[in-house]
Amino acid sequence: MSPSLSPRIVELPLRHAWTIARGTSTSKRNVLVELRSGEHVGFGEAAPNVRYHESAETVMEALRTLAPVLDRDPRWFRDVSEALQEAMPGNGAAKAAVDIALHDLAGKALGAPLYRLLGVDPTRMPVTSFSIGIDEPETLARKVREAEPYPVLKVKLGAERVREVFGAVRATTTKVIRVDANEAWKPEEALRHIEWLATQSVELVEQPLPAADVEGAKWLRARSPLPLVADESLIRASDVPRLAEGFHGINVKLQKAGGIRETLRIIDVARACGLKVMIGCMVETSLGIAAAAHLGPLADWLDLDGNLLISEDPFRGHPVVQGRIQLRDGPGLGVEPVARA
Repeated sequence: MSPSLSPRIVELPLRHAWTIARGTSTSKRNVLVELRSGEHVGFGEAAPNVRYHESAETVMEALRTLAPVLDRDPRWFRDVSEALQEAMPGNGAAKAAVDIALHDLAGKALGAPLYRLLGVDPTRMPVTSFSIGIDEPETLARKVREAEPYPVLKVKLGAERVREVFGAVRATTTKVIRVDANEAWKPEEALRHIEWLATQSVELVEQPLPAADVEGAKWLRARSPLPLVADESLIRASDVPRLAEGFHGINVKLQKAGGIRETLRIIDVARACGLKVMIGCMVETSLGIAAAAHLGPLADWLDLDGNLLISEDPFRGHPVVQGRIQLRDGPGLGVEPVARA
């Protein structure tokens, strides 16, 4: 019997106003989906991002186009997953929602956790970072204290106040820090910032230049004292080979890639090109984070903290112990919905 797809938009209030180089938000509108087949229900999530021309409304529209792809036996989930990628261009978050639900459904039908279906060893899970958005110094210090359980921080920086924002964090902690500029800098200023950050015990810098500045990325990579990681420059596996000239690693996100199968393909291509791999996330519930976490042991770095940024999580996910996500043995994604009042 073909599975049935039921989506709904959810409003996710954030714990703090979330500011990055592109702007500020206080809540996030995601789309949760249920994929039913017989006695089993697979859960999925779309976390659309305006940077990739998606919204909750475009996801709902795309899901209507993607629904006919599910008109086949869900036990052939790998084939269905591939068909989702070919069904329409773009719309990565919508594809990811269906693909995640499909893998959750398959795991539940087979009585196995997703990591086992994929042949992933959960004991090799890297530490995840905890992200801190741009803010005033006193607020940054408070956010650092709230992130005490996490041994690695990721600090968002913009075009202005670079040393002030980073300095407020560094003055509060001696932890490992990763920096994410979200396309905010130009090549020459990026090099100046990175040379200074290299004196501040920074591990890496994510997406310092606009994704369109391919030549600038090559110029910067040749001079940077720190590893550079592509985020906005990467969407599909076909993007990876050219990124090896401008970066040392990539940040792959299920919501950009369109789900689990394309993410696995991106990781394979990145390894073939000699690139390191980070698995990251959008602002997502514990459902979306769990899907990425099942792939976590395949990465060098993790940034899976999107669920920690929201104040009302509709799912109970996997515990985090000393910064490492501990995957439970429940079937599929291993998450459970929290009862709604």
